[in-house]
Order: sequence, then structure tokens, then C-alpha cells
Amino acid sequence: MIRYNLRCEQGHAFESWFQSSSAYDSQVRRKLVTCPTCGTAKVEKAIMAPQIVGRKGRDKPAPEPAPATAAEPTASEATPLMMAQERELRAKLKELRDHIVKNADNVGDRFPNEARAMHYGDKEHRAIYGEASPEEARSLVEEGVEISPLPALPDDRN
Repeated sequence: MIRYNLRCEQGHAFESWFQSSSAYDSQVRRKLVTCPTCGTAKVEKAIMAPQIVGRKGRDKPAPEPAPATAAEPTASEATPLMMAQERELRAKLKELRDHIVKNADNVGDRFPNEARAMHYGDKEHRAIYGEASPEEARSLVEEGVEISPLPALPDDRN
């Protein structure tokens, strides 16, 4: 595996791992490598220093990286590259969540009671969503109430 520091045409810096340099070249040609900040497929390798370990140096810890300059983000600022499949999965999860929010009633923390009442026939069935603690959710499942958690999504900026 090879880790490349990458930079997009807008100057956003990020890193990603590739099976080989030819895998990187192939993915760039097919526009699969995109900037996680702005989404552009116009990315290139940033300058990076190779880490070469000689025979005698194998037991020594790797040297500390040089301090980051203003042009290069620190590790906490760098965002790993998201693969095309992950972006597609996130988009589908967001679509599912948006559909549920649009077509169901948010009952908030009354969710366990509302779901139970519908399950036992005390209330008419309708699409609802809301909040339940892990213990409340477990109790509902043990009672045979059919529930599913809403997919958790990262911030839209990610």
C-alpha cells in the first residue's frame, strides 16, 4: 500500500492510500479520486518525502515528521479520501432518511409509547419516528414491536 498526499485545484490538501502507483494512476484517469472538501476530480500528488529504512534502522522508531507549514494541513485537518462506493452508500442513506423524515410523524421521546400503542392496537398504525434509549429499543424488540433505527449520517460537510 502507498499513501499519497494529494491536493486539488482549489488547494485543499488530503491523503489517501492506494494499492500501487498504477492503481492511483488508473483511479485518477477514471475520475474516482475526488477532493473530499469540494468534490473536484482535478487532483494531483503533493510533494512528500519518502521514508526509507535501512537494515540497521529497522528496529528504530520512524523519525518525527517535520512541523506542518501554513500550506500543508496537520493530520487533524486532513480528510481521508472517500471511495466512490462510500459516497454512493452515504447518498442512499441520506435519501432514505430524508424520505422517512418527509413521510412520517416525528413523535420525539414519545416513540416507545407510540410504537407500543400501535403494536397492541390501541392506536391506528401510521409511519412514525422518534427517540428511544438503547434499553427502550431492546424492550420494544423483545415485545415483538417492529422498529428500525434511522441511519446515522455524518455532517453534510464531510
